[in-house]
Amino acid sequence: MIMLSESAGVRYLHFDSPWIQGAMRIARPYDLELDYAHDMMAWRLFLGAPGEMLHLGLGAAGLARHCWKKLSKTKIVVVEASHRVIDIARSDFALPDDERLEVIRADAGEYVTRPSVRGRFGVILADLYDTKARGPVLDDVPFYRDCRAALAPAGILVVNVFGESRSYAHSLRNVRQAFDGRVIELPPVAAGNVALLAFSGPPLLVEWEALRARAKRLERERLPAGKWVEAIAKERRGGPAFTI
Repeated sequence: MIMLSESAGVRYLHFDSPWIQGAMRIARPYDLELDYAHDMMAWRLFLGAPGEMLHLGLGAAGLARHCWKKLSKTKIVVVEASHRVIDIARSDFALPDDERLEVIRADAGEYVTRPSVRGRFGVILADLYDTKARGPVLDDVPFYRDCRAALAPAGILVVNVFGESRSYAHSLRNVRQAFDGRVIELPPVAAGNVALLAFSGPPLLVEWEALRARAKRLERERLPAGKWVEAIAKERRGGPAFTI
């Protein structure tokens, strides 16, 4: 059962449990309301706006709305298995009706195996949770390898995992295996979610000065990019640059 609730100007989506599956501040529908959703945008430290990006899982459409608004030249494809979630996103969560945002009803695991998506997307955001909300419902090495195959030659997969769950070590190990260890972990947000950034393509040399300059620009868009840089710096100290 899909349920809605509202409190202090925020509308929430639930999947038959008190766990929050998505949220929208009614007065500012294009802003990201939940902390973990902000962290799912940390790929912008490393890449410019892609020609196409893929969202696996729709939820309350927070990431879809935000990306549609902020990335005006990017085609967004959203894959969601539940027609009820799609309908509610349109009726109650201001999902834009626009040719630049395509919603496909399909299983995410099946979709990323299609020959038509190989090498297609600059960025993939995987946010796949069920009613228990304790770990991704697709979380094995073959799935993450299929996501990697769907990325453009230099692309990033961002996965929402649950850092306080026993599944976290399993998720991290599988993403690392699928991406040859090229993974950045952000710290858990207050609710326990962790964003994993997995990189494909040739090794990327990242200069700290340039990274901090990008962070300042992103902070003007209400993204906590300075916090992301601080977290990455704690794990990758030494020298004016690092390679991922």
